[in-house]
Amino acid sequence: MRCGNIYGGGDLNWSRIVPYTIRCFLNRQRPIIRSDGQYVRDYIYVKDVSRCYMRTAENLPGEKVQGQAFNFSLERPVTVLDIVKAIQQLMNCKQLEPDVQNTASGEIRAQYLSAARAHRVLDWQPQFTLEQGLNETIAWYREYLATHKEQT
Repeated sequence: MRCGNIYGGGDLNWSRIVPYTIRCFLNRQRPIIRSDGQYVRDYIYVKDVSRCYMRTAENLPGEKVQGQAFNFSLERPVTVLDIVKAIQQLMNCKQLEPDVQNTASGEIRAQYLSAARAHRVLDWQPQFTLEQGLNETIAWYREYLATHKEQT
């Protein structure tokens, strides 16, 4: 089982773009983008990931599943700037433009997955759009960081 970039509440690795950007906006700071912002990634909400694991486990007895690899994603690759802009809009922080530094090197420019086999064999579909997942994620961090000031 392979998933796109997983995001959602509870991820306290501040080097990842989603929690880092949300924390920056909550603190009224401009997020720093190390790349040129055009690197493409596929994102998937953690609740959809838990569903894909359950869906796969439920289908393990089937011959079509045993020994197969499955990809899970929204199949909606977006640039780093697109994900930052989506968070920016959802958090109403339009005045805090990202600081694009273009200093990253050695990263893969485009990394995304096709979930066609998961759709076909497992009858799996994501339940959350990027915007829905980001809204829930923003709400989680807003509450968490309000009660854990040392993390801000």
